[in-house]
Amino acid sequence: MGSMFRSEEVALVQLFLPTAAAYTCVSQLGELGLVEFRDLNASVSAFQRRFVMDVRRCEELEKTFTFLQEEVWRAGLALSPPEGALPAPPPRDLLRIQEETDRLAQELRDVRGNQQTLRAQLHQLQLHEAVLGQGHCPPLVATDTDGSSERTPLLQDPRGPHQDLRVNFVAGAVEPHKAAALERLLWRACRGFLIASFRETEQPLQDPVTGEPATWMTFLISYWGEQIGQKILKITNCFHCHVFPFEEQEEARHAALQQLQQQSHELLEVLGETERFLSQVLGRVQRLLPPWQVQIHKMKAVYLALNQCSVSATHKCLIAEAWCAARDLPALQQALQDSSSEAGVSAVVHRIPCRDMPPTLVRTNRFTASFQGIVDAYGVGRYQEVNPAPYTVVTFPFLFAVMFGDVGHGLLMFLFALAMVLAENRPAVKAAQNEIWRTFFGGRYLLLLMGLFSVYTGFIYNECFSRATVIFRSGWNVSAMVDQSGWSDEFLAQHPLLTLDPNVSGVFRGPYPFGIDPVWSLAVNHLSFLNSFKMKMSVILGVTHMAFGVVLGVFNHLHFRQPYRLLLETLPELVFLLGLFGYLVFLVFYKWLCYTPASAASAPSILIHFINMFLFSQSPTNRPLFTGQELVQSALVVLALAMVPVLLLGTPLFLFRQHRRRSRKRPTGRQLVEPGDEDQTGLLDSSNASEAAWGSDEEKAGCPGPEEEAEFVPSEVFMHQAIHTIEFCLGCISNTASYLRLWALSLAHAQLSEVLWAMVMRTGLRMGNKIGVMAVVLVPIFAAFAVLTVAILLVMEGLSAFLHALRLHWVEFQNKFYSGTGYKLSPFSFAVEE
Repeated sequence: MGSMFRSEEVALVQLFLPTAAAYTCVSQLGELGLVEFRDLNASVSAFQRRFVMDVRRCEELEKTFTFLQEEVWRAGLALSPPEGALPAPPPRDLLRIQEETDRLAQELRDVRGNQQTLRAQLHQLQLHEAVLGQGHCPPLVATDTDGSSERTPLLQDPRGPHQDLRVNFVAGAVEPHKAAALERLLWRACRGFLIASFRETEQPLQDPVTGEPATWMTFLISYWGEQIGQKILKITNCFHCHVFPFEEQEEARHAALQQLQQQSHELLEVLGETERFLSQVLGRVQRLLPPWQVQIHKMKAVYLALNQCSVSATHKCLIAEAWCAARDLPALQQALQDSSSEAGVSAVVHRIPCRDMPPTLVRTNRFTASFQGIVDAYGVGRYQEVNPAPYTVVTFPFLFAVMFGDVGHGLLMFLFALAMVLAENRPAVKAAQNEIWRTFFGGRYLLLLMGLFSVYTGFIYNECFSRATVIFRSGWNVSAMVDQSGWSDEFLAQHPLLTLDPNVSGVFRGPYPFGIDPVWSLAVNHLSFLNSFKMKMSVILGVTHMAFGVVLGVFNHLHFRQPYRLLLETLPELVFLLGLFGYLVFLVFYKWLCYTPASAASAPSILIHFINMFLFSQSPTNRPLFTGQELVQSALVVLALAMVPVLLLGTPLFLFRQHRRRSRKRPTGRQLVEPGDEDQTGLLDSSNASEAAWGSDEEKAGCPGPEEEAEFVPSEVFMHQAIHTIEFCLGCISNTASYLRLWALSLAHAQLSEVLWAMVMRTGLRMGNKIGVMAVVLVPIFAAFAVLTVAILLVMEGLSAFLHALRLHWVEFQNKFYSGTGYKLSPFSFAVEE
């Protein structure tokens, strides 16, 4: 079978890489992405491996790259991705890249440090200019007056009046949020022996660290006495204030201001030159950093892969083991020959037998990736077991559409997905980083089929935004009923509800060509009719889906050479499932086909017959559907119950007998096979001999591999089979009931659509009789209807139906044949690194 229906054949290969060409060979394999290396040094510490120093050098370079990248982003610049495919650099280029990187980083540190120093100096000069140019006027010397004041000390200094003291000044700047606290503390600490003036700067100044504009508060404090001055300086230092000298004479202050302006102008010129040089350095970083990052990432990946290789006894080559798809082996051999041709010694690759289960490789494309993702979310398939993804392509959108059937809603979903499919190659769409958008975009083909199938089931349900559409002529004829029933005007006035009798000639002309007849949308028993139809439809789809899952298990048993499971597992499972619930489906179809409208009133109940089937009884009021029904039902129940011990004991007893036969033949077989012949047989037929061991025997029954017999534990085998039997038998009942969610969610979606139409659109259509009024009213009404339709019916109901369809596939369908206990093939590739 193809790769999509079953995982590809994966081989374990051994690579002999010459030491001189090992780096080149692994680098080429990283470009191709063909193999997944196995760690042959698992018992060796990461610090004791051969290429650990090279990995550390690459990590140190990555730290330097991070610093350079942050500096580029800090300057508001962006790093463009490198153009073209860059190969991993040869090892000799690592020293050159490291030297150039260190030189660029040192230049950036020096220039950035000089820039910060110049900005800090410029900020100090600007603050000093603001203090001198703010217009603080020095207060006059205080003199005694006859009047008293609140600020006049009660006790005067015995040495003399205040006019004999010298007035000193402290000027500076403080952050605005500290100004009020600074003023309060100065007043309380200095007991009023000062005069403080605070003013906000007229223009904001650029912060030297963040570069953001910020306002400052300038202050001028006049005080008397040296002790007061020391207190003021201590307090301003605690508040991290910038204190500047302040001259008493206005001429001196003016001269100092002019000098400050000249120094600021000179600093601005020097700072401009520094920033121009910084932009040149950042330009070089922008040009060189992206390719260096890609190359060093590839080099580090190569050395990490080489650390997983073992060294030969002669230290002349490296030995690696890797998983590779069988069809990629010629490409692998050619790549190794091309890479090692310059070294003079060709690399060697050959296939070796393996006892471990190989990884699973399923190649996907844009269309199948989302469906394979649904399967892998349950569990990665075991090596070469049947892949449910090809069948999920059809069954998943269909089961979703059964619950979401509406022509209008399905068409909206289809158009949304179609827009994403048509725009999938646009760079802006691919580069979008919104997580919700990327989720929708990744499943665009899944949404496309879900919408398309919903349109199909919507036509079957005959629902478009909960309204029925008349495509073909109805199968019911009301005029024939009127002509033959003799309804008078008085009868019509007394009976608002009229019954159409299909037994009357000409009333029922035949079934509707496709889907449900639109006349049912006018009937009061519309919901009862849909309940019966959708419930039976859910049971039919459920039993068919589960039986298909059991049949798919046949391909697993045949592929893994376990034909006994066809008789001991698959056949009893099919008999149990179809004998009980397949018979229920048969009763549904039999009643549909064999009972006409004339005999519908006397038709028996299928549910009562199904209950009596398990009770081995019959109901006198519920006549049989066909002759000998009771005997057939009893035989089916006995046959289904007889399959339980076969399913429970068949496989363990067969494996136990097989184990005893192998135990008797083992000594004779070992004496007949020579060691050389055994190795040759393993090399030539390794893939065929191992496939049986990778089947369910090894997992379910602990069956041994082809070369080494594992310990057979009968109790574990029986316990596992007992769990499988109980799970399947009880699961047939619970899983069949679980498919009734198709009926429940379909009705819920239809009723929500009906309620939304009745409460929004119908109300809007009845609000105005005039054309102009209706046109004005319908605009907001239709907008509300559209928003609620998208939010409730498309998003919420769509997500609910999606989750239920997911559960039906994971629990009810895949567990019949799919174990999901494998692991993916993760090839060594530079695609992720880039």
